[in-house]
Amino acid sequence: MATKKFMYLNRKASYGTAYAIESLEVVLIAAAFEQDVSLAFIDDGVYQIVEGQNTDGIGMKNFSKTFHALGDYDINKLYVSAESLEERGLTADDLMPLVYEDEDDDWEEKPSVKVVSNAELTEIMSEQDVCLSF
Repeated sequence: MATKKFMYLNRKASYGTAYAIESLEVVLIAAAFEQDVSLAFIDDGVYQIVEGQNTDGIGMKNFSKTFHALGDYDINKLYVSAESLEERGLTADDLMPLVYEDEDDDWEEKPSVKVVSNAELTEIMSEQDVCLSF
């Protein structure tokens, strides 16, 4: 039986709702069961992987560092909407340096995040078996 491709669409900012943390938890569980997992960060979801988040002023636990564990779970297909970044005054340089170790290339660390256009993202989404939106 072939492994299904699951894409998780992250559309909400990190804090203020439970969507971001719930998506991250579901993604890690799916990966633990060896599913083919990818993530897309669209709209305010791009804020989830912005570097240097500080939650001191809102009284919530900062879970953003958990994204650094994705590579350990073989989750290395992270797509970020270029248009969503631009609309929010962000660039790829504002994002966390998320990496994975490529076992086919002598365990060299490689970037997991790929900034793509919405048209490219639509194409990637069409190749998935399941897309879940958070």
